[in-house]
Amino acid sequence: MIRVRVPHHLSTLAGTGRVIDVEVADPVTLRRVLDVLETSYPTLRGTIRDPVTQERRPFVRFFACEEDLSHDSPDAPLPPEVVTGREPLHVVGAMAGG
Repeated sequence: MIRVRVPHHLSTLAGTGRVIDVEVADPVTLRRVLDVLETSYPTLRGTIRDPVTQERRPFVRFFACEEDLSHDSPDAPLPPEVVTGREPLHVVGAMAGG
């Protein structure tokens, strides 16, 4: 079971808690996690990644095991700690401004 920690506004939109558990088949990649997340919670479609290009939204970042995974290939395997459920995958809304 993969644990995905989402920002408050996404958990409100999905009607869930801040941590969402999803079952993902091997190999566990960011793309597969997001596919399952969007299938399980259709209201999240288009909020984390563009529905046409499947690219992450500009102000959305992904972190796991204290590493920024935002620029990694979405098909790269996630860290073993995430795959085993010991660590969550964090979906973070980045802040910008001046």
